[in-house]
Amino acid sequence: MSTSLTAAEAGPATPTFVHWIGRKTLDLFIAIGDLVTFTWQLWGFLVARLPRGRVLWPIFYEVGVRSVPVVCITGLFIGMVLAVQSYDTLSQLHFEIHIGSVINGTLVKELGPVLAAVMLAGRVGSSIAAEIGTMKVSEQIDALKALGADPVAYLVVPRFLACFLMIPALTMVAEGVGIFGGWFVSTQVYGVSGHHFWDFSDRFVSGFDVITGVVKSMSFGAAIAIVACHRGFRCGSGAEGVGRAATEAFVMSFIAILALDLVLALTTIQLVKTLEMLGVPVT
Repeated sequence: MSTSLTAAEAGPATPTFVHWIGRKTLDLFIAIGDLVTFTWQLWGFLVARLPRGRVLWPIFYEVGVRSVPVVCITGLFIGMVLAVQSYDTLSQLHFEIHIGSVINGTLVKELGPVLAAVMLAGRVGSSIAAEIGTMKVSEQIDALKALGADPVAYLVVPRFLACFLMIPALTMVAEGVGIFGGWFVSTQVYGVSGHHFWDFSDRFVSGFDVITGVVKSMSFGAAIAIVACHRGFRCGSGAEGVGRAATEAFVMSFIAILALDLVLALTTIQLVKTLEMLGVPVT
């Protein structure tokens, strides 16, 4: 009598590390595919028909106006901290009169868009995911479908437009307040000449830098809205599922912001080099 067992008789194989990697990779591709499909559906509604003003204005107010205080406070402190750190380093090199170019260049090119996006992801992105997730759990989204309304057109498109269009204004506010904070500490605390502060800022910060910062912020706003709405629609059951969706919305938005920032920074540098090779002035 043979003692060997067939595969079916032996039962399922014990999962190994390779199985775990394979399962995670498959889950990742499924999640990316689902997000791309969701985004494609959103763009279809954006092209077909825009929401009415009475639907848009309350969401614009919630996303834009109510985010101004938190953006102002964070921008002010970031500008002041930049001034403290920059002066400490530049004074050792006797370059403290260049502090305006460091503060303003950093805020306009990098910190302003990223700072406003992180604040938007934390305050608005999580809220959108929790709101849509709650509607899904309480079957309000099913009710919309039963009434003949498409949930993506009714819930996602207005929130996407609000994040996409309001974040440039929030970015400009964050940059302006941050520059004021940096100027105040540099000139009123450390005694740097105001003339040198603005003169070196003008030399090293161009209009091109401001435009690229605004373009960056719009891409961040689009990513935050898509990720937050997608997490809300894919929310699990119960209060735990809603809480997890809000947390995932912030974490995934933050990762998307950093990844987009890297890609756009490399693209901008390459674009500037190309324009300079073609003899086009970048100002």
